[in-house]
Amino acid sequence: MDKDIKGITVKKSEDFSEWYTQVVQKAELADIRFGIQGFIVHCTWGFSIIKKIYEYLEEEVEKQGHHAFLFPTVVKEENLTKEKEHAGFTPEVFWVSEAGSKPIEERFALRPTGEAQIYPVYSLWFRSHKELPFLGYQSRIPAFRNEMTTRPFLRGREFLFFETHNVYYKHQEALDQIEKDLETCDDVIKKKVKIPFLYFKRPEWDKFKGADATFTPDTLVPDGRRLQIASTHDLGTNFSKAYEIKVLGEDGREHYCYQTCFGPGVWRIMAALISIHGDDKGLVVPFDMCPIQIVIVPVIFVNKKEESEKVIKKCKEIEEKLRKDGYKVKFDNSDNTTGYKYNFWELRGVPIRIEIGPKEISKKSYTVSLRTEEGKKTVLSDDLFDKIKEFALKLDKEIEHRANDYFKGNTREAESYEDLKILLKEHRGFVKVPFCSVTNSGRECADKLKADTEGGNVCGTLYPEEERVRNGLKCVICSQKANHLVYVAKSY
Repeated sequence: MDKDIKGITVKKSEDFSEWYTQVVQKAELADIRFGIQGFIVHCTWGFSIIKKIYEYLEEEVEKQGHHAFLFPTVVKEENLTKEKEHAGFTPEVFWVSEAGSKPIEERFALRPTGEAQIYPVYSLWFRSHKELPFLGYQSRIPAFRNEMTTRPFLRGREFLFFETHNVYYKHQEALDQIEKDLETCDDVIKKKVKIPFLYFKRPEWDKFKGADATFTPDTLVPDGRRLQIASTHDLGTNFSKAYEIKVLGEDGREHYCYQTCFGPGVWRIMAALISIHGDDKGLVVPFDMCPIQIVIVPVIFVNKKEESEKVIKKCKEIEEKLRKDGYKVKFDNSDNTTGYKYNFWELRGVPIRIEIGPKEISKKSYTVSLRTEEGKKTVLSDDLFDKIKEFALKLDKEIEHRANDYFKGNTREAESYEDLKILLKEHRGFVKVPFCSVTNSGRECADKLKADTEGGNVCGTLYPEEERVRNGLKCVICSQKANHLVYVAKSY
């Protein structure tokens, strides 16, 4: 990456699209110059943040009893089409049909998701209900889909994936797991990454291909579009019937198994972190997630060698002590100017900056800046290490407060189609409207909405408690009786 890059040159509030592009490139999160559309290089700074997302997810699902496995990244063609609805992924897949200059006997696909890859093997693994439930997951793996429009961390032809695939003897066990998956979203996405969202039960026409029901946490990015950041699915017995996953039950008869799968969108979570927390200086990253939590910047003068040596010695001393305390610390002793260093680390979202110069040494204090605050603080030398803990908590609370404050004001209501169309054009966020049906009978209204509003989507009904519809309300589109209150937004 170029080292002479300037800071962000546009305001997030005025040109979010360009702002996002600049942050991704200038904060060295990804390099799009790989040369094949939709395939990006994950640069070290960005990938370090993504690794933390993976660590959080792995920790949570393993607490629930999931165990990691790893399947190949390819899928047999016949397995992609075994479950009728799931076969809808086929037009999006990349096919491998040649080896060298010779055609292969049976072409296969790069995995678009894990079901058709994993479930044929599940049919070989289980024979008795006593072997269930089985809770398994794959992490730090790619998936491949032939997306026509691509953007780093929002949509790509190769993107990072995390997925659980579970098998149960009884349906209630599967339903209980759905709730645990949503708790994982709370614990990781909301509490650790500080991303606010609403839970939706997807309309029937928009559920995962092959699922009985789909549930998603959706957030909003600053251009007003809805961003689905995870999904969990009740698969019923649809896939077990397609792939012959069955066990001998307590009654001595064979039973098809119930299944769930859960896919936190690692890329999408990263995109939400960039979009929601970032500001006009660049990234803002929660303390635990940042690749470098504390940067130490020396304030030295070339013509004052003795003073400069004292400053450098003190910086190294503080760096060593903080590192022993378990912090990720960087002493920036590069030849760049002090101002350049400030801007460089602010762009990358480093939470805490400590400045040490002759003035600080003489006063036995340090100058400290938080990424979420303007201005600087003076901290006495003896208080520094206790204050670091306090500052880290303060920074995380401020990030969370800003995100929640931004999110809570982004839902409006409409009871007429004209009002809905105006709001979708002018308002950046969700619009709550009365709607006829979230079964397939409502799809015609949803399709009309999408066509009339250049991409307005019915996101679904609130979950776990669906909102009640007042008597007399009519569907904003067809004017028939409204049976649901749904949330509508334009989407990525």
